[in-house]
Amino acid sequence: MLPAKFRSLFPLLLVAVPSFALDQLTKWIVEQNIRRGSWYVIIDGIFNLRHDRNSGAAFGIMPGQNALLIVITIVAIGFIFFYYRQFQTNLWMRIALGFLLGGALGNFVDRLRLGEVVDFIQIGIQKAGLWWPTFNVADVCICVGAGMLIIHLLRTRGDDDTSEQSND
Repeated sequence: MLPAKFRSLFPLLLVAVPSFALDQLTKWIVEQNIRRGSWYVIIDGIFNLRHDRNSGAAFGIMPGQNALLIVITIVAIGFIFFYYRQFQTNLWMRIALGFLLGGALGNFVDRLRLGEVVDFIQIGIQKAGLWWPTFNVADVCICVGAGMLIIHLLRTRGDDDTSEQSND
């Protein structure tokens, strides 16, 4: 049997590992099947699979700052593990941190491997000329994790000790 120290990582890994694997698998499929800059229409005028690359952070900010973004990701992963230990009894927060870790690792591997991130999900309203910046599964995981963190903060606002909330 694994020591309790490693068993306590199960909620984190149960979310982070599949999130990371799905992100990497979908990016590999896109790289193998869609030429860079090309797209496949899924729902006409609303949803496409489009092979793009992003050398920056969210929405293309800080383009070409790969080394800095790698350092920021390493620091963020350190914070995830630090905060994970702070939430010993809060399954909601452990799952949120698992999504953040899976997403961070997915984009981190791209930055190390390619010097940029593979994006491929394009949504918008073509008739209005409105398209959200292209994103990927790792970005979705990061948003889900961040959303869960925000919900936790709103639900525990004003509590003296938020680290030991009951399982949500």
